[in-house]
Amino acid sequence: MAELPVVLLPVGVDDDALDACLAALDAGTPAGTRVWLADDGQAGPRGLAVIERWLASTRLQADYTRRQRRLGEVEHVDQMLAACGDADVIVLAPDAVPTAGWATQLAACFARDAAIASATPWCNAGEVAAWPRIGEIAPMPDDPARLARACAAMPPIHPELPAAVAHAVMLRGSARRKAGGLDAASYGSWYAALIDLSLRLSGLGWRNALCETAFVARGGEGGAAEGDMEALAARWPTWHARLATVLMHDPLREARERLARLYAQVDGPERQQDLFASPRRSAGTDAEAGIGDGDGDAGARGEDA
Repeated sequence: MAELPVVLLPVGVDDDALDACLAALDAGTPAGTRVWLADDGQAGPRGLAVIERWLASTRLQADYTRRQRRLGEVEHVDQMLAACGDADVIVLAPDAVPTAGWATQLAACFARDAAIASATPWCNAGEVAAWPRIGEIAPMPDDPARLARACAAMPPIHPELPAAVAHAVMLRGSARRKAGGLDAASYGSWYAALIDLSLRLSGLGWRNALCETAFVARGGEGGAAEGDMEALAARWPTWHARLATVLMHDPLREARERLARLYAQVDGPERQQDLFASPRRSAGTDAEAGIGDGDGDAGARGEDA
C-alpha cells in the first residue's frame, strides 16, 4: 500500500472555516497522512489558537509554517508546490470540509490512469464538479458520511473536466513540473492560476479528471481576483466559450444522477449489506443497481503509475 500524498492546506483568514476544515480533515483522512499547514501571514490570534490545539491532538503527521512577510495567494501556493518537488500532492482550500475517504479515493484515481495530471472530487460548490447540479451552489451536505459512502460506490470512470477546481485537487508532481509553476505574475488568485495550470497540462497531453468516488464540501465557491478572468481570456481565448458549453450541456449529468440515486439508496438495509458486507456481487446485480465494482471502494489506495 502506497503512502498518501502530502495534503497542502494554505491557511486562510476565516477562523471558523479553518476549525471546521481541520476537524473534517482529521476525521476523514487516514492516520499518519502528511499535512502541511502553510500560513502566508493570514491567521490571527484565534486562528493560531485553533491550529495549535489541532496540532496537539491530530492523528495526522502535520506541520505548520508561517511567513512573516505575506507573498500573496498564488506565489504562496507556488512555493508550497515547488517545495514538494516531483511528489504528488493534494491542495485543499482552507474552507473545505473533506468527507471520509476523500484522500484515499483521490490517490486511487491517480493509480488507475497515469495520464491524469489533476483529479478533482465532487463538491456542493464545485462549479463543473458541483453536485447535485452543475454550476450551482448547494447547501453543505446534511449527511456527509452517507454521501461519502455513495461516492465510494460510484464506478471509477474519471471523466474529463475542462479544468481542475480549487476546493480540492490532487496534482501529479511529474506533470506539474513539466508544465511549469503557477503564474504569479499574471494571476492574483489560486482559482485562476489553477485553471491556467490545468489548461497547460491539457495542452501537454495530460488529463484533468473528475474523481467521482470522492466528495469535499465547501461553504461557497472560490473566486478570481480582479483582472484574472481578463488575463485568462487573453491567454486562452476559447476558455470562456468552452466553459459555457460545458455548463449549458452538462456532459456529466448521468454521473450526477447516478450519485443522487446511490445517495438515496445507500443506507437502506439491503443496500448497506450489498455495499459493505459482500466483497463482490454478480455483474447482473451491479448493472441493475448502478453500482460499480471494487475499484470504487473507499479503502482503495493508489500510487503514481
